[in-house]
Amino acid sequence: MQSRITYILFLFISVISYGQVNLTVTPDKTSYSGKDVVNLSIVLEIEGSEYSQQTKLRLPDFSKFNLIGTGSVSNGFVDPETNTVISQSITRLALEPKQKGKVKIGSFLITINNKIYKTEPFDIIIKDVEKKAAVASASKDVYLNMEIEDRDVYQDQATIAVLKVYSKNMDNFRRVKNIHLPKQDDLDVYPVSFAKSEIDPSDNGNMASQVLAVFMLFPNEAGYVEIPGVSASVNSYSNKNKIVSNKVKINVKKLPEGSPEYFKNAVGNFNVSVANISKEKAEVKKPINVVVKVSGEGNLKNMELPKIAESPDYEIFAPKITSHVTVGTTGMKGEISANYLIIPNKAGEITIKTEQFAFFDPSSKEYVDLGQEILAVNTFSHDQIMESRTTVEKVNEYTNNFLETVNTPVLKTTSFKVKEKSKFHWNILLTNITILSGLFIAYLLFITWQKKRKRAKEIIPSKHLGSVAETENEIRENLKTDLNDYFSYLENLKDNEDYEKFFQTFEELDNEVKRQYSQSSMEDFRSFLESNKGSAIAEEYRVLSQKIQIEKYAPVKSPEGMEELLKAIVNLYSKISK
Repeated sequence: MQSRITYILFLFISVISYGQVNLTVTPDKTSYSGKDVVNLSIVLEIEGSEYSQQTKLRLPDFSKFNLIGTGSVSNGFVDPETNTVISQSITRLALEPKQKGKVKIGSFLITINNKIYKTEPFDIIIKDVEKKAAVASASKDVYLNMEIEDRDVYQDQATIAVLKVYSKNMDNFRRVKNIHLPKQDDLDVYPVSFAKSEIDPSDNGNMASQVLAVFMLFPNEAGYVEIPGVSASVNSYSNKNKIVSNKVKINVKKLPEGSPEYFKNAVGNFNVSVANISKEKAEVKKPINVVVKVSGEGNLKNMELPKIAESPDYEIFAPKITSHVTVGTTGMKGEISANYLIIPNKAGEITIKTEQFAFFDPSSKEYVDLGQEILAVNTFSHDQIMESRTTVEKVNEYTNNFLETVNTPVLKTTSFKVKEKSKFHWNILLTNITILSGLFIAYLLFITWQKKRKRAKEIIPSKHLGSVAETENEIRENLKTDLNDYFSYLENLKDNEDYEKFFQTFEELDNEVKRQYSQSSMEDFRSFLESNKGSAIAEEYRVLSQKIQIEKYAPVKSPEGMEELLKAIVNLYSKISK
């Protein structure tokens, strides 16, 4: 009797501990209209720890539907009463019907411990399907599907979209080309990658799939936003067909209330810095370069950058924006810099401030106030800078100024210029003394040569003076300077990127040409050109003068822009000097 009780007890315990597998599929309803989305819930429940899932969930043939969304969640727990491990996996599918009538949904399959489990097929009723050119409009064998990683985002927050191509014939994948990402006013789209992935032979039942593109979306308006379909072409030997993916709706949440007054549209996580990148001391009425940099992760490319606040202590010019941003599957990262040209108006310490800046952090769901960034700059007057220089620096400055004023544009006198040094170097001083001595000796030789020439002229009998007009022409020819020397020197300065000396040399060229025609001001010279060279030359001279002024005070000068400016100078002054 006791052995029977023991046998029954063991039998009962084995029944309790025996695991089981349940695979079920449930639609949200059995009858749908043409505009409804069919939502299926597939539940896989495993009781017992001895089971091992060997394959992924295999889907039935969905050729009569557009798969517009997928999602899954898994959890597990231990039943305290039976001490049994229970794991549960729930997969949800969103399908868009392509035809009306009674549609059969086949069995879902999964293999566990070498045994295939499947659901029973069932029918649903579809009424009045609205025909769309959204999926496989040109080919029944190939269709596109767009999946959105996160359909519930904040305004100006990024979400990742993945474009896949499905087909029963893998050979069709290489024929899909010319992918065009969606465009919409309330949406900013940035490509992440157009690299094709490896082919998944059983991603959707009996259909293979391949990832064609990954791109990033930034919705900039709150509400339900419909993402337009992505189009592509399927090229065959006979024709070229167009296919369009499904449309996807996402819920764009409005940013929480209580934002700072100066919050604009920055969503992510950012840092702001401001720095003076000018190497020389700040001097009154001379420009310095100040850079405002925003770095971090978020909507960097379409956010409003904090500007430099206006102040009577300085003047601000429009900045040059440069960006170093990478777009990846984890978001948009990098930095954007605004390079400002600022001219101080007074000597002493001036404070350069940025506008107040705040951003919304989606991870913490809070606004972050960074306030203002402050940069203190000590500015000096011209006299203060001259007084602060050492004796050696003054000698170097005198030598450089002397070399720069030598009236021979062919000689590269700037190569003799002495750079400022913090230490005293005897070789620099000796070089300066040698140069000055050589110039002094050359000056004495020049004076001696002039005296000899003057004596020779006194011996030669005077020639006939000729008429007044002939004399004026002769004087003009003697005063005429070879412009090719200036052109060559300007080209050398442009190649060496010595733009400050470039514009100084141009002013010398302009003054020299005006002096040849006995003109003093720019307006008089323009009138002279219009009368003698034509209105076209005068207008070209006016336009070039404006370009010179704009490029001269630009914070950053490009080699291409300087090359075009030099060509314009050579072209115009060659015409004028004819």
